[in-house]
Amino acid sequence: MTTTAQAPAGLKTELFINGRWEDLPDRPRIQVQNPATGEVIASIPDAGPEDGRRAVAAANAAQAAFAAMSPRARADILLAAHKLLLESKEELAAIMTAEMGKPLAEARGEIEYSAGYLQWYAQEGVRVQGSHAESPSGRGQIVLSREPIGVSLLITPWNFPLAMGARKIAPAIATGCAVVVKPAEKTPLTMLFLAKLFEEAGAPASTINVVTTSSSSALVAPLLSEGLVRHLSFTGSTFVGSKLHGQCSDHMIRTSLELGGNAPFIVFDDVDLDRAVTEVTAAKMRNMGEACTAANRILVHESIADELTTRLAEKFASLRVGNGLEEDTEIGPMIDAASVDRIQSLVDDAVSRGADVRTGGVVPDGTGSFYPPTVLANVPRDARLMQEEIFGPVAPIIPFSDEDDAIALANDTAYGLAGYLMTNDLARAHRVARRMEIGMIGINSGIISDVAAPLGGVKASGIGREGGILGIDEFLEYKYTFIPHQ
Repeated sequence: MTTTAQAPAGLKTELFINGRWEDLPDRPRIQVQNPATGEVIASIPDAGPEDGRRAVAAANAAQAAFAAMSPRARADILLAAHKLLLESKEELAAIMTAEMGKPLAEARGEIEYSAGYLQWYAQEGVRVQGSHAESPSGRGQIVLSREPIGVSLLITPWNFPLAMGARKIAPAIATGCAVVVKPAEKTPLTMLFLAKLFEEAGAPASTINVVTTSSSSALVAPLLSEGLVRHLSFTGSTFVGSKLHGQCSDHMIRTSLELGGNAPFIVFDDVDLDRAVTEVTAAKMRNMGEACTAANRILVHESIADELTTRLAEKFASLRVGNGLEEDTEIGPMIDAASVDRIQSLVDDAVSRGADVRTGGVVPDGTGSFYPPTVLANVPRDARLMQEEIFGPVAPIIPFSDEDDAIALANDTAYGLAGYLMTNDLARAHRVARRMEIGMIGINSGIISDVAAPLGGVKASGIGREGGILGIDEFLEYKYTFIPHQ
């Protein structure tokens, strides 16, 4: 049973297509709920395939003029949006927390992080360069230029509703690619707010379109099967990403996929345990563990496993769980009740196979989709959570015997997005990192995200990179021109 709460100020609750806000009163509605209370905070249009086609048509109509705009003019749009985003931090943080659940402090941090992408790509967009060289035959010049790939479909997840959008939209704007954004059904309000800011920042009409829907597959499939876009950028599960990748093949649509993870966190026996607790907590509990880069398996040398488990359990037990809109909350709710049930099933499975619950492990009574910070000791290697992404505040401790054992455990997964290791031995840090089948590695640090870093994975964790210098490449094509000397 849900009730309707007063919506946070500043909400936009319409589609944004062709430079116009559309409420579509004759369409079904999506009820956006606060996962901490179950209250409905907004009602927005539930768009269908025809709306997706209209959005893509608008983007295609705007594409040529947008690509012809000077890089500096596009950079100015990003810088104006950067300024507006920071000025709106408190207003947007309240909206993000209300629809997603993360604590206000984390929402503010996500806004600052996202603003960094707007600034970074404003700077990178004016530095896109090609090359020229004399032909080895001496016949003329080989000129290599770079051009925008064209209309891009951006599909963003619910766990970082602003950062994942900003990381995709910023390089698209910088390079002159008009976009259609399909935010997650559960967290559309943050993206609509960002679209409003870009409108205020002077983005040309139809260069940014936002379509909200409860049926992503129904809306997206025609756009891919009919070849209406030139680029798909998706962040989400490997299962969905694989399907989208296949759908893009008929029209050779470029795909950028940041998919699931199963991050190992290796702790060797030469580390300071207090520092290890701090870094493991950072890697595990950022965004309540609802992150594809979150530490999923804590691999600890057997000589320190008991002591580290005790200290980590004490730390987790001290974390305050509550409504993210309360300033002293450290751990907010999970996104929905289904997520809580899935997490509990993974914990129950591990316990049934011999794991010990040191703290947490039981869903609390009351309203909201909460799950307590949980530490599991002596997790067996055949537990489901060794292969399945937890996406919640559960830290399973798995003892290992030596370096080879740790690396074998770390690599025993289909995924390869993020990983972490702690040691005071520099040679071992380099040696282990080199052997880990991982796209991003943090050494003695539980936080690796940075606007200047290329984020992405190997194996089943995706294709391509977002962020950093490489992130702009996803939106650019190469063109070779031969110019004869005579």
